[in-house]
Amino acid sequence: MLSVQQAEQIIANSIEPLNPERDIEIVDLLGASGRILAQEITSQLDFPHWDNSAMDGYAVRHADVAQCNAENPAILEIIEEIPAGKTPQKSILPGQAARIFTGAMMPAGADTVVMQEVTQREGNSVKILSESAPQAFVRKKGAFSQAGTPLLSPGISIGATEIAVLASAQCTQIPVYRRPVVAILSTGDELVTPDQPLKPGQLVDSNQYALATLVTQTGAIPQMLGIIPDDPEQLKNAIFQALESADILISSGGVSVGDYDFVDQILSSLGGEIQIRAIAVKPGKPLTFATFNSGNERAPILYFGLPGNPVSSLVTFWRFVQPAIKKMSGISDFWQPTFVQAKTQHNLKSDGKKESYFWGKLRLVNGEYEFTLAGGSQSSGNLINLAQTNGLAVLPVGKTLVNVGDLVQVLQVS
Repeated sequence: MLSVQQAEQIIANSIEPLNPERDIEIVDLLGASGRILAQEITSQLDFPHWDNSAMDGYAVRHADVAQCNAENPAILEIIEEIPAGKTPQKSILPGQAARIFTGAMMPAGADTVVMQEVTQREGNSVKILSESAPQAFVRKKGAFSQAGTPLLSPGISIGATEIAVLASAQCTQIPVYRRPVVAILSTGDELVTPDQPLKPGQLVDSNQYALATLVTQTGAIPQMLGIIPDDPEQLKNAIFQALESADILISSGGVSVGDYDFVDQILSSLGGEIQIRAIAVKPGKPLTFATFNSGNERAPILYFGLPGNPVSSLVTFWRFVQPAIKKMSGISDFWQPTFVQAKTQHNLKSDGKKESYFWGKLRLVNGEYEFTLAGGSQSSGNLINLAQTNGLAVLPVGKTLVNVGDLVQVLQVS
């Protein structure tokens, strides 16, 4: 049985990120939201595009306003008004000024902006009542970024700020990685879909819907294959078909040592290399991980056999599958799980034999994280109290108790 860290390393080393040449899609500007940028973005524009004013005021020659004050103001002739979006029509000569507004283009001859709060206008003249520093409130052309300089690097997730940069650069066709396809199936004769009448002994298949939602939230495309009975031939056919189109295959159930658990045998018969059969983690010990070489230009296909218990299935997804999807999707950084230190509001107990996870709520209080254990049973079959979970407190192997008020490592989940 592998440790969590060993399993994590095996999975990470098995992932081949999407190919920046073969696995690219071109999407429009709004369609790029939430996608992973596949190529470097540059622009032929300078930012700012031209010298412009950072303040409402007057564009002047600094030499005309040096050392002026309220008792000895500089008096300048106003020769032009320049709102944002208008091209200046005149050059500023000695003794002249232009009324200018925030974002407006600086006129030739002017090198400084005097903010309007230290001026007094009288008809076509303005009194400058306070000296300004040279080039004050002037945003110089190319000060933020020069033409040809990279604006965005590949491997980043595109959000609102990146959309703003792309729009400003007039980049309307965005190269992004395609979304990984994740096939999901549930195994077990006892399972029924949520819309079917529930008979004695049967269970509703919640895993497939929860996992599909998590896959979508992680930026991939879920491919729901439904419930597969405990029949080796049907299960083999389902897995074989999924391997034809998916980048990752997730099954839940059928991965322990029960009489009706066929997954390991089927994976081997289909050419899968089983790398993990069990992990020292609670909940989630019976996790299977295998890789399939596609035999063509496709990257190796990943298979995750998750436990059937609802909590175990979700915990193992958060801990092992979600990072794998993120890394495969082309994210260059921050694909690893995120842990924070939090003060626990409850005693947390474990037998110390496995890395143990406790679900609950993580919140920031006065600048410090606090973890509150979910009420009710911390049973891997108790899906009900998993609602609203956003953190998993972790007790490492050998740790049997964390007292109220002590710090504990918490995995952030969503």
